Amino acid sequence: MSDIRRFFHRNERPIVFISATNFNLLGMDEWVRNFKYINYIDCYDGRHPNVFVPSEAPHAEFQSIEDINNYLLQHKEVLDFTDRLGRHPAGVFLMFDDETEALARKAGMKVWFPKAKLRNRVDNKIETVRIGDKAGVPSVPNVLARIDSYEDLRRVSKDLGPDLVLQSAYGDSGHTTFFISSEQDFKRHQSEIVGQGEIKVMKRINCRGSAIEACTTKQGTIVGPLMTELVGFKELTPYKGGWCGNEIFADSFTPEIREKARDYTFKFGEQLRKEGYRGYFELDFLIDTETEEMYLGELNPRITGASSMTNHAAFAHADAPLFLFHLLEFSDVPFELDVHALNGRWSDPDNIDSWSQYVMKHTQDSVDIITEAPESGIYHMNEDGSIDYSRFDYHRRAVASENEAFFLRISGVGDYRYEGADLGILVTRGRLMTDNFRLNTRAKKWIDGMRAKFKGRGLQPVPQSGAYKIL
Repeated sequence: MSDIRRFFHRNERPIVFISATNFNLLGMDEWVRNFKYINYIDCYDGRHPNVFVPSEAPHAEFQSIEDINNYLLQHKEVLDFTDRLGRHPAGVFLMFDDETEALARKAGMKVWFPKAKLRNRVDNKIETVRIGDKAGVPSVPNVLARIDSYEDLRRVSKDLGPDLVLQSAYGDSGHTTFFISSEQDFKRHQSEIVGQGEIKVMKRINCRGSAIEACTTKQGTIVGPLMTELVGFKELTPYKGGWCGNEIFADSFTPEIREKARDYTFKFGEQLRKEGYRGYFELDFLIDTETEEMYLGELNPRITGASSMTNHAAFAHADAPLFLFHLLEFSDVPFELDVHALNGRWSDPDNIDSWSQYVMKHTQDSVDIITEAPESGIYHMNEDGSIDYSRFDYHRRAVASENEAFFLRISGVGDYRYEGADLGILVTRGRLMTDNFRLNTRAKKWIDGMRAKFKGRGLQPVPQSGAYKIL
């Protein structure tokens, strides 16, 4: 491990993370020399030493994070910036497509991720079920079928019970997950189900969500800790079933569940390698609260919103962040690694400390323009529950206690605030949920306090809300 840390401490090749913000790989510049962020949103008001944000240039309306990345890769200031870095830089992304790959090649940049075509194939929720089946990782009882009508749905799902959960092949955080118990429910989402190809139709279970990240390498699959998920809280997201945060702590689940999650993730990673995929990925697991059975939820073949939690846990500081193994895998440097010993250390509860994060969206069905927004940095909760700005920082390590939190502002003054817009992310020590997986009192105070710091004014006419997420 000391060789790996030293290798990245002395790294000569520029590595750039191109995305809307630097949230997903927060702090990676402290582990990797010559690691830079190229972002569209300036979350730090120009005060982060390794974040480069070009001036605004004319562009078509963004429909996805891929559009943002493709815009950045064509921006003259970005191209000048990467030229100044010297040597052909390596590029890492949250999301990218075929056009991104072509633009990166044109800019003399090598993409350090599997090809977009492969990522797109395994990202398909239908394909994920099939990969899981090959690996021996079970999904919630389901059928995969094209649905043309409510009668169709009931015919193919006759063995799954009256309450169903439907998912289309692509989509995230509740956008393409539909809860169907009646024909009325079906009609409400009919346009998003009919004509969308194969649909995953699942038995509805009472479950707790969990997330785990891993990295499959030529030496084997390295597995991080199992995290709880904040899902569907109306205080944070307007999307039922929408992801809105994570917790990481040693006793998140029983030892048996944690061990099963690690075993399933290792098997899935080994199967991914057989499919041609390598590098970082995340799995969502669903744990049936009645039977304690664990099921595969979905695969994200990329870094995710939970990556900042995984890469700053205690085990990461003892050994190395999980993402460093992704970079190592793509660096073309030969390496040997005792994956089983590493996984054993990372499963030790002593190597897992307690942290939480939430992602706060605008939850009202309204659109306005932001006139006041809190700056990124460290905030303090007073004894009466009120929240005050304490000091500027760009890293969660500055959080000293559960009464402090790091807030990363996403939407700022002059931005539209529409239903589903990401306002900011808060990271703090300790838990945000109770043992019954409800928001605890402290979480609600942090949510209310930070939301109150955003002010807006109405618009006439009302613009159309955005259709994509940036995290």
